[in-house]
Amino acid sequence: MKFTVITDEGKRVMESEEKKKIRDILQELQIPLETAVVKRNSEIVIEEEEISDGDIIEIIRVIYGG
Repeated sequence: MKFTVITDEGKRVMESEEKKKIRDILQELQIPLETAVVKRNSEIVIEEEEISDGDIIEIIRVIYGG
């Protein structure tokens, strides 16, 4: 399957032979779960959601501090 991942570093098309979840993509990109909000096809999703062929995944980095 092919899907598009958009981050603050740009857009890239990724491919996978096996099913992937949002958390798998975050781990591959070395983005901690607690520092990102993820949208799949314009809807906010949790890290356990599966990715489907043609999905557009947008990873929004959250900045926090004191």
